Amino acid sequence: MPNAPRTLSRRDFLKLAGLGAGTMALRPFRRGLFLPDFPASDRLGRNSTGGKIPIKTRPDAASTTITEVYEDTVFPWLRETNADVLDYNRINQRWVETPEGFVYASYLQPCRNLPNTPLTAIPEGKPGFWAEVTIPYVDFDMDNPPARSPGLSYLIANGLPTRLYYSQVMWIDQVTTNGSGKVVYRVNESEGHGYGYGDAYWAEGAAFRPLTADDVAPIHPEVDPNTKTVVVNLTYQTLSCFEADKEVYFCRVSTGVSDNSTPVGDHITWRKAISIHMAGGTVDAGYDTPGVSWTTLFSGTGVAVHAAFWHNNFGEKRSHGCVNCKPEDARWIFRWTTPSVSLDESDIEAKYPNGGTHVIVEERLY
Repeated sequence: MPNAPRTLSRRDFLKLAGLGAGTMALRPFRRGLFLPDFPASDRLGRNSTGGKIPIKTRPDAASTTITEVYEDTVFPWLRETNADVLDYNRINQRWVETPEGFVYASYLQPCRNLPNTPLTAIPEGKPGFWAEVTIPYVDFDMDNPPARSPGLSYLIANGLPTRLYYSQVMWIDQVTTNGSGKVVYRVNESEGHGYGYGDAYWAEGAAFRPLTADDVAPIHPEVDPNTKTVVVNLTYQTLSCFEADKEVYFCRVSTGVSDNSTPVGDHITWRKAISIHMAGGTVDAGYDTPGVSWTTLFSGTGVAVHAAFWHNNFGEKRSHGCVNCKPEDARWIFRWTTPSVSLDESDIEAKYPNGGTHVIVEERLY
């Protein structure tokens, strides 16, 4: 299995699907396949911390706490602002104003609520399709119990919610209508689609947007691929894409911490996959993360640039060795690097010795 985006403790496993009763406006969790009534706002933020977070009177950690809210509480994201007072214990100094007060921005996954008109059948001649979650989260029910993955097994055994989150990309191989007349999709995490454990589960189809060819179309294919270089700076937690000496893309990232540091040196992208289930270890000291999208592997058997939906703390080290990016950044990098991937060939390896894009990981002193 590829290295995961981070190590997970028992507390982190709860984070995968949400802990406790807190959802938007503290609504209690209800089982069953349905789309929650998320707040009406163009931009939303979901508590993705794995526990309760405080709402403050001002964008300042020392200000008065108004209340605390649970995992998966979804807020209207009114605006983002700088901290009133510099917090020397944090690199990120951004806060989000919500109708209830101010929330530290790194606690919130930026998301939207964009339900879709679901497909009523698998496209003709296709075994299935890739689809992206476009709402803050969607609950799912097992199709082939018992659960095989350790994280999902733990959640079910403890009566905790089982959910997929905004920006995750999953393989859909069946479409049907449930007893309530809702179109539901079967998500299949078989070994052939994302290297999962073989779990399959049902979720409401309106939560998913089928990917199109444009989602994976190469960016700047006319540019000589040998002039393309990705530079990851561990000191500044940044990633830049260069075409010769011209920087064409820049973003903040989260790389590996302590013993799981991202390997310094010259690398090459050797494999790319639209989505991968990353897992390893045990419930007490492991990781288990389905639907890790826009994965570009460049070192060893599992170090990759990929999307991260479980935090918004880009600019600080926190991964298991990979390079965490915002989903929109990971998708751009995925499309710009080689080898190119299509919806039909969603997991592909580069042809050595020069089939991939040059990746430089550097650690620069001030």
